[in-house]
Parts: sequence; structure tokens; C-alpha cells
Amino acid sequence: MLDLLIIMLERVGTIVAVAFILTRFRFFKQLVHHDTLDRRQTVSAIVFFGFFGIIGTYLGVAFNTETFHFNSVTMNLAGDEAIANSRVIGIVVAGLLGGYRFGIGAGLIAGIHRMTLGGFTAFSCGLSTILSGILASYFYKKGKTVKPLTAFAIGALAESMQMGLILMLSKPFSEAWALVQAIGLPMIIANGVGTAIFLLIVYNVMSEQDRATALQAQKTLRIANQTLAHLRKGMTPETCSEVCQILFNELSPSAVAMTNRNEILAHVGVASDHHRSYSPIQTHITKEVLHHGNRVVANDRAIHCVQSDCPLGAAVIAPLKQRDQVVGTLKLYYPSEKAITDVTIELIDGLSSLLSDQLEIAAAEQAHELAKDAEIKALQAQISPHFFFNSLNVIISLIRTDPDQARQLLTSLSKFLRQNVEGTTAARVTLEQELGHVRAYLQIEEARFVDKLTIDFEVDPTVLSQLIPPLTLQPIVENAVKHGIADMARGSVVKVMIAAQDGETVITVQDNGKGITTERLKTLGEHPVESESGTGMGLFNVHRRLMMTFGDQAGLQFTTASGEGTVVRFAIPKEEVSHHAI
Repeated sequence: MLDLLIIMLERVGTIVAVAFILTRFRFFKQLVHHDTLDRRQTVSAIVFFGFFGIIGTYLGVAFNTETFHFNSVTMNLAGDEAIANSRVIGIVVAGLLGGYRFGIGAGLIAGIHRMTLGGFTAFSCGLSTILSGILASYFYKKGKTVKPLTAFAIGALAESMQMGLILMLSKPFSEAWALVQAIGLPMIIANGVGTAIFLLIVYNVMSEQDRATALQAQKTLRIANQTLAHLRKGMTPETCSEVCQILFNELSPSAVAMTNRNEILAHVGVASDHHRSYSPIQTHITKEVLHHGNRVVANDRAIHCVQSDCPLGAAVIAPLKQRDQVVGTLKLYYPSEKAITDVTIELIDGLSSLLSDQLEIAAAEQAHELAKDAEIKALQAQISPHFFFNSLNVIISLIRTDPDQARQLLTSLSKFLRQNVEGTTAARVTLEQELGHVRAYLQIEEARFVDKLTIDFEVDPTVLSQLIPPLTLQPIVENAVKHGIADMARGSVVKVMIAAQDGETVITVQDNGKGITTERLKTLGEHPVESESGTGMGLFNVHRRLMMTFGDQAGLQFTTASGEGTVVRFAIPKEEVSHHAI
């Protein structure tokens, strides 16, 4: 009995190999992880486990009840022979992992095969094989793993059932009893242990594969997070150097390099003494990648470094693309081709796509910024003629009545336009400069409203260095003068208030005119408003530029009450920088 137990346990080594091979099949991974297989995968799994049961039969030993000798299993057994085997392991595993379809299907294949081999236990062993699949399937729970101790108990129970069926169905009973006495306990123990080891290996290997995949995904996400901030600035020697350093630290190759279509932008790692930035691309294989856009694996002959003792023995060269056009390459170097595995190639392909996507994002962001700047410039250009023509109308009206004042206003207008032209070339100017524009404008307007218009300024001097889009404040003041108080005979007041408040610079223009109707108030700033005296384009442009520069929360806010005037207010983040403004 001890000898048979040792022989049976030796067969467990074969079970270990089969279990490991099984983890490489896609249908098995689907079975373990998702419990969902299509029809083809289901058939493949049933056939596999059925043949695994057949292999377990042939790996057993034939036991002669007359001589009590063990022999190798042949295609046909003598009438007094039975098989001590590990057939039940494959059937039990099938039922535990896949349920009734798999347990019964595999049991039928292995069981019918056992019946064809003959021997006085042919029917009882074949039937017990089928019943073992049903028994294991009873313990199947979808989405849950089976613990090794549970697997041992189920495998041992299935083999015990087989021993019971041999005693019940096999004739003569004396030979059946002798057989069970000789092989019963070793087979129960060996098949229980084999079932437990089989599932333990499967779960461990699959778990290691999942863990490796998770680590690979985590590493890729970490690389993406680190490189995005650099590649947003485009492919420059500085940004590529940072990206290469990140890849070198994360992947540990011999070296990492990036190129554009003409030269090396960065090289980090081994051989950096002669693989330098700004050097022209020398290898023919890199030029092939740039031309064809396909990833290649290069050995030392293909690299063909100009330095004879260069330690770089192999490389994976992947294209970097932007709008489906190859704009450069990513090159990871290794000591030899042996160091480049399929996993390495797959990872580099993923990194190539990742970095290409980041370059696409950078290009899109750059295009967006250019479009936004162009729109801001266009809006500013619309404002300048608007004020210019209004000013000329005032001066024309004074030429006949007061030529001296007209000349003074022309001088003021000249100064204003000079500053205005300079301001349109800048993204932002200081509040101090913007107030200068407003005062130049008001010198002209005061000529229109002699002894009628009063301007009050309440300005916190600490915020005069605040940066603001040019030609922002003047259109708001112009609107107050033109629409708010134009119909007032006397006592018109426009108040300009600028103050720091809760980390923001708050700018308010208030008039004491007749106010604005509720219907008109809803449309101000949102889009140009047609009226007898104007289009509302000035406020619309200011509103748009403020939101494009500082965000939606910085747009113009309007409040009004009939007979109490209108208040236009906006708030922008406080900034201390002043020397960059024009």
C-alpha cells in the first residue's frame, strides 16, 4: 500500500506540469476570471479536461487482483485487472471551475474511455468518473475560488465514491474487496492531494500573472503622469531629456533616447559620452522607422554606432506620431537582444502610443491657445476703431465752436491712440496704464458734457500693478457715459472704484442714470445688442476677453434699478506682477 501511495504521489509531478500549461490557455483564463466562455471555448475546455482525465488513466498502474502485482496500463486490461489512477483529478477540477456542463462533459469523455479499456471494474470506474463530475459541480460557486483544503476533501470524496461503486457493482465481490483494500486509501489520499495542488498552482500562477499585469499598468500610469507635464511643452531637448530620465528610472534599460526627424534630442544612460543631444541621426535603421513608421528591434550590427567600443548591443526603436505623421522616435537600448523580451516590446509599443497621444494633446492645447490669442486680438481690434470714431465725432463738433479745445483734444487723442496701439500688442497691461486710457478718454468726453459730467475715482493704490487685458475698463466707462447719463441735463456722475477684496481685485463702474430694463439687462455682455445708439459690441468684447483670460467667473456682472443707475462689476484674481506689462 505504501509503495502504491509513493507511485501515485510521483504522478502529481505530471499534474503540476499540466496545471502550469493550462494557465497559458485563453479559455482557461476566461474560465477562472470571468466564468463566461463562448461556445467554442466551452467545448475546448470540456475536451481539455476530458483528455486530462484520460491522461490520468494512462498515468496510473494496472493492479492484478490474482498476483497483486502492478503493471503499466495498456490499451486493454485483463479481466482480473483494475487501474490505480489519477483520472478523477481532471474531472473534479472541471466541475469545481466550470460547473455542471464542464464536470459532466469531462466526466463523460474520461468515463466512456475508461469503460473501453475493459477489466472487471470498467463499468463501475467509468460510472464513478461521470458521477465525480456531478459531485464536484455541486460545490461550484460562480466567481469564487476553491480553497485547497476544500479541494482536497472533494477530490478524496470523489475517489471514495469510486471505491464504493467498485464494491457495489464489480463482480466477483472478493476481487473487488481485495482491490479496494490494496488501492483504496492510497488513491483517496493521492487524488485528494493532487486536486488541491492542481488548484493551488493554477490560482498562484494566475495571481502572479495578474499581479505582474497590475504592476505593469501601474508603472505605465506612473510614467504617463510624470511625462505629461513635460511633453505638454512639445518635443524640445529639455523636455525630451526629462522624459528620457523618467523612462530610464522606471524601466532600467541601458539607455533611453528620443529624436525628432533630424537629430537626437536627448540620450540618458550608457554611451551618453558620444550619443549626445543635437547630434544628427546616424543609424540607417532609425531613418527607416522615421520613414515607414513601424517599430523595429535592432541588434548591434543594425545600430552601427560610430564608436567601435559602444556598449549598446541592441535597441527597440518605436515611432512617435502626431496626426498620423512620424515626428520622431523613442529608443530604448539594452546590452543584447536576449534582454529584449516580448513583454519589453509590448511595453515599448504602449509607451510609444502613450507619448504620441501626449504630443497630440500638446499640439491641441497649443492650437487652442493660439486660437484664443487670435480671438482676443481680434476683439481688441474691434474696440479700437469704435472709440476712435466716437472721439473724432466729438472733435469735429468742437472745431467750429472751440478750435483751441479741439487741438487739445486731438493731442489727447494722439496720446491715447499711441498707447492703444501699443496695448493691442500685449496680452495684458497694468491697471495703472488702463486708468491712463480711461482718463484720456474722459478728457474728450468732458468736452461734450460741459459742467454736466462728474467723474469720481476711488482707487486702492496697492492694486495698480494688477495685470488686466488691455482696453477692458474704457469701454465700460464709455457705456456708462453714452447710455447711462446721456439724457441727463445735469448732475450726472460716473464712479470708478477699484479695490482689493478676498484675494481678488474688484473693479466697479457705477452711474446714476436712468437704469436698464430687466429684459435688456439679461442680454448685456452675453452677445451684441442692437439699439439706436450702438450695438453693445464693446461690453460683449470685454465680457468675452475677461472670461477667456481669467475664467467664466470673471465675466461682467450687471445690476440696475430704474432711476438709480447701473452698476457694472467684475473681479479678477489678484496678481503682483507688473514689470511684464507694456
